[in-house]
Formats: sequence, C-alpha cells, structure tokens
Amino acid sequence: MAQGKRISAEIDGAALQAIKDLGAAAKQARLRAGEGQAAAAARLGVHVQTIARIESGEPGVAIGHMVGLLALYGLAVGAAEIPPSP
Repeated sequence: MAQGKRISAEIDGAALQAIKDLGAAAKQARLRAGEGQAAAAARLGVHVQTIARIESGEPGVAIGHMVGLLALYGLAVGAAEIPPSP
C-alpha cells in the first residue's frame, strides 16, 4: 500500500512519482508567490494540513484540492501517459 492516507487501490510507482512531482511543483509555485501554507489553505478553503499533504505527495488527497492548489498559482495539469500496472 502506498504511504499516506488509505486508498482503495495499489498505485504504480510511476503514478506515485507523478503525484510527488505535482506536489513539489505546487510547493515551488507557492514559495515563488511568497505565500505560506496557511495563506494557500485560506485561499483554497481547506485546512493547512491539506496543503502540507499535497506538497508532500500523499496519494490520498482529493484530486480537486490538488488541482485547485496548482490553479491558484497558475499551473496546469495535463494527462501523462503512465503504463498500466501488470
């Protein structure tokens, strides 16, 4: 099982890395904007722990929260091709 919040399916290593990369991108964008996690949480309407979980790459965070955080800082998400797990 992947680390973090319990999820219903195993997540492939490439997919986990993509989640971590998105979290790292969100954190860098937030820092470039000069905002703390509390400010980002207030703008997104979530708890500060949600921001921390997104930025650390936890796979159990709601996709809407992750995409919302990226959008706050002008980042877009495209569909990446990840080979299916065997």
